[in-house]
Amino acid sequence: MSLSEQNPARTEPVTAPPRADIRRTPLWLAILACSVPMFMVALDNLVVSTALHTLAVDLRASTQQLQWFVNAYVLSFACLLMTGAALGDRFGRRRVFVIGIALFTLASVGCGLADTSAELITFRTVQGFGAAAVMPLSLTLLSQAVPDRLRGLALGVWSGVSGLAVAMGPVVGGAVVEGLDWQWIFWINVPVCLVAIPLALFALRESSLPAARLDLVGVVLAATGLCAVVWAIVHGEPDGWTSAKVLGTFAGGAVLLAGFAVREARVAEPMLPLSFYRVRAFTLTNVVSATMYFGVFGSLFLLAQYLQIVPPRTPLEAGVRTLAWTLMPMFVAPVAGLLTDRVGGGRLMALGLFLQGVGLGWINLVTDTDTPYSSLIGPMIVAGIGMGFVFAPTAAVVLGSVAKEHAGKASGANTTVREIGGALGIAVLSTVFVAHGSTRDPGQFVDGLHPAVWVGVAVVLTGAVCALGIPHRVRPTDGESDGA
Repeated sequence: MSLSEQNPARTEPVTAPPRADIRRTPLWLAILACSVPMFMVALDNLVVSTALHTLAVDLRASTQQLQWFVNAYVLSFACLLMTGAALGDRFGRRRVFVIGIALFTLASVGCGLADTSAELITFRTVQGFGAAAVMPLSLTLLSQAVPDRLRGLALGVWSGVSGLAVAMGPVVGGAVVEGLDWQWIFWINVPVCLVAIPLALFALRESSLPAARLDLVGVVLAATGLCAVVWAIVHGEPDGWTSAKVLGTFAGGAVLLAGFAVREARVAEPMLPLSFYRVRAFTLTNVVSATMYFGVFGSLFLLAQYLQIVPPRTPLEAGVRTLAWTLMPMFVAPVAGLLTDRVGGGRLMALGLFLQGVGLGWINLVTDTDTPYSSLIGPMIVAGIGMGFVFAPTAAVVLGSVAKEHAGKASGANTTVREIGGALGIAVLSTVFVAHGSTRDPGQFVDGLHPAVWVGVAVVLTGAVCALGIPHRVRPTDGESDGA
């Protein structure tokens, strides 16, 4: 059975009719309108981590509160991605996208004005609400704004900008904390918003599925179930994976998500059509996303600390040294986007994950208490090139695996899996690290780093094997997909 035969039933989205007198938006402007807000929300996923020590002093925050400065954003963001996509389908993708940008920026103002830990945690949660509307809809709006023949290039550039946000998070956080006050981590979002909102309104066309009904029960089941699972993941290491609280929350989340799956199988207009998962390309690409974020971001979380401890460096100095790794996707992803249709997304993803595994393993073999930074540059570049070969094909295959009007749902589902994979990777690798070492001195840190990163390598290489099963051809044609 071809992928197009497996796609869910389609309901054509409402968009502006293709008339000759309609203003055509230049490709670069559409990419910019979708990428700038996405860059902003992706950056905030990482930028706070480098300011935690300063926040602990200024806000007199406890260790648990420091964790929630990061986790509050991750939780609300990951749990509402599918909801953000569903709201866009129902009420207008551009409208919800712009509202998400505005909400994110207002919450950033609140974070910048926060005087207590409770206020900062509250506004970080609201930031996640806005980000959950921005991230999936940015990809959906971009796929609609460019012609099919240029979609690979556009998705490659979009993916490169996403990689740049990953690269700049530690650097921007370190630079702001060292050169300004920590509040500027959030204030820098305001001018971005002032540019992003009018740009989106000018460059992007509105589209929606007005006949679609919003499944409120499905929204509640999905959001609460995902929230429970992600909460249990982030508390697995500090509270113990076998603790009653963590196991109970996992069980509750599983029950809620099972209820969500049962409901989606029965309702006429599901929030997440389960037929997506009968499409081999879609299912395996989600597995690839989860394994990549598990292995790479779990390892990068520890390696960023290694660069601050062996030898002691400031957050900015450590962040700059990660650029050999994290800048590579910005250059590689556009090339991978152009090659996706010709070579096949699955093959590129397999190559990328293999290179990531090689890079991580190489880093792990050379890291010690006296390793010069020059010994890390080569493996960092290899791992970064691997990331670039995964980002763009992932977006292309996910969008090409489902009917065109379901792009928002597919993007939301993939981004959710990706975020859960990253959270799980950080939690699991941190648990392995704590079991074998500590942050008390460089020697103990290296003792814990090695077994943790080997776990990351194993998961990434598992993802590479899964990627080989993705069909060679997955390309959208008139809203459907063909796979072979």
